[in-house]
Amino acid sequence: MTLNIAYIVAETVWGLLAHSLSLLSDAGHNLSDVLGLGAAWLAHSLARRAPTSRFTYGLKRSTILSALGNAVLLLLVTGGIIWEAVMRLADPGPVAGRVVMIVAFIGILVNGGTALLFMRGGKEDLNLRGAFLHMAADAVMSLAVVVTGLVIMLTGWSLLDPIVSLLVCFSIIVGTWSLLRASLDMALDAVPSRIDLTEVSRALCALPGVEDLHHLHVWPLSTTETALTVHLVSTASVTEQDVLLREAGQLLQARFRIGHATFQIEAPGAEYPCAHTASC
Repeated sequence: MTLNIAYIVAETVWGLLAHSLSLLSDAGHNLSDVLGLGAAWLAHSLARRAPTSRFTYGLKRSTILSALGNAVLLLLVTGGIIWEAVMRLADPGPVAGRVVMIVAFIGILVNGGTALLFMRGGKEDLNLRGAFLHMAADAVMSLAVVVTGLVIMLTGWSLLDPIVSLLVCFSIIVGTWSLLRASLDMALDAVPSRIDLTEVSRALCALPGVEDLHHLHVWPLSTTETALTVHLVSTASVTEQDVLLREAGQLLQARFRIGHATFQIEAPGAEYPCAHTASC
């Protein structure tokens, strides 16, 4: 965050001096990156807090809200840059190509290096994926700005500056859309995309002593943790039920990475009203 803030200040100053929308738009994305990194950091800290009598699951969902906020913020900033680029098409103005190249090349190092820090964690954690996409998007934009600066320096064609800004913005929107959809699904308690609810039902029904099940619900507690509740219909004795619950919990953790499971054992033939059903 500190490195990116320093780069934002330098990029903004040189962008104004060089009359480069590419540099200024890149600085705008860097600003959204800093805000995104701050949100991801805050959410990660909040998620580690212990549950309380008011927040009985803790504040783990803040990681989902952070990922959603990152996606929305990136789209809003990109939209603003698109507007400015369209205005600049009518009056491109002179652009200092050499300055644009040098400053943007530094941006590749800053943004690319930061993105690499989040690459591995972003595969499993949507919150980190949001931070990674922010930094990777700016690294790509910085690369495009370097090429733009080179072409402008060689040809003097200033109109290329807003054109490249538009192309990069559209590519960022395409890349951000999946993050927006995934984070919105999580915020609405959708079953995580990596989990097949039918497979979960089959696996639980295959356990010894389980005759049927219903009230099966799966939802994300955070970007990395998943919860489950289910009613299991079983003829098992009290002693056998303890074994069943232990095996069911181990199964869900090992096969589906569901670490917070709650089970209710019911006798066969009992009538329980159920709005959301799943059966063996």
